[in-house]
Amino acid sequence: MAIRRKASASWKGVLKGGSGRFNAGGVSGAFDFHSRFEDGEGTNPEELLGAALASCFSMALSSNLEKWGAVPELIETEAEVILDRLQNGWVISKIILNTRVVASGIDYETLRKLAEETKRTCPIGKALMAVPVIELKVTKA
Repeated sequence: MAIRRKASASWKGVLKGGSGRFNAGGVSGAFDFHSRFEDGEGTNPEELLGAALASCFSMALSSNLEKWGAVPELIETEAEVILDRLQNGWVISKIILNTRVVASGIDYETLRKLAEETKRTCPIGKALMAVPVIELKVTKA
C-alpha cells in the first residue's frame, strides 16, 4: 500500500522582488530570493530538503540500530546542503550529514557502517542519489 504525502508552495511576483509560502503538513513558512541566495530571513528549498533527509536518516538509523541489537537513545542529525552555481545553472553539489548518536551496545566502527548503509537506503537518501556527494560524519556520544 502506497502512502501519499503532500506539500505545496506558491510564488508571487518576480524572482528578486517576489515572495513565496510553503506548507508541508503542520509546517509552513516563507521564502524569497534573499532567503535562498543571500542571508535573508525565512527558509528555502535546500533547507527543507536537508530537513527531510536529516529526519528520514535519523528515523532509519534508529530502526537499523535496533535491528542490529543496539539501544538507540538519541540521534541528532544536521544536513548541510551546498548549492553551487555552475555554467549550466544552479545545482546541489553536496550534502553533508553530521549525526551524533547516543546508543548502547554498539561500537563506533559498527555504528559508522550502519550509518553509511542507512545513508544509502533511507527513502529520502535514495531519492537524492543524483546529488554527486552525500558526505556522512558520525559521532558516538
